[in-house]
Amino acid sequence: MSSAQLAAPTLVLDACVLMSGVLRPVLLDLAEEGLFEPAWSQRIGQEWRRNAARLWPIAPLVLDEEWARMQARFPQADKGDVSAFESGLRHSDRKDWHVAAAGIAAAGREPGRPVRVVTWNIKDFSRSELRKLGVGLVDPDRLFSEWWPAHRQVVISAVEKTLRELVDTGRRQPESVVSMLKRERLFRLAGLVERQSA
Repeated sequence: MSSAQLAAPTLVLDACVLMSGVLRPVLLDLAEEGLFEPAWSQRIGQEWRRNAARLWPIAPLVLDEEWARMQARFPQADKGDVSAFESGLRHSDRKDWHVAAAGIAAAGREPGRPVRVVTWNIKDFSRSELRKLGVGLVDPDRLFSEWWPAHRQVVISAVEKTLRELVDTGRRQPESVVSMLKRERLFRLAGLVERQSA
């Protein structure tokens, strides 16, 4: 594998990240642009669909269809049953071992490619434990701010596209990009967008 192919990291998208109707499409569009290779597992997909159906009035069939589209769009993303990779974990929260295991599985299959878990639940993972296993950890807002210097236009375009689609389909009321980002707790990114627009 060439160094160019290894340049884009693999990012494991935790269920809490997939839950967002903003973050999920934006991140998947950025994956399609080549900023990263997405990764998940069957269990992450099940957790996302189960929690989304419980929290919002979304039919399970609709979520299953969205999951199928994601699988078709990124056929290499699903690491399958990664339970065997949980065996070395001790210090991260047990309920999130399966997420860390997806990262460990990805790191083992593509040595040399950086792998990180993208999650809002940073405190549930042991950074040092994951680092020893070849996996990093980052929250979505910090991730976007890291991309900003080199990829700001791609990031802004993906965010604006998602906002348009949400408004056009009636899932969101019209609002500014900055307002939407703040609503999504993407405060760093909102500040960057504000400064660029000033």
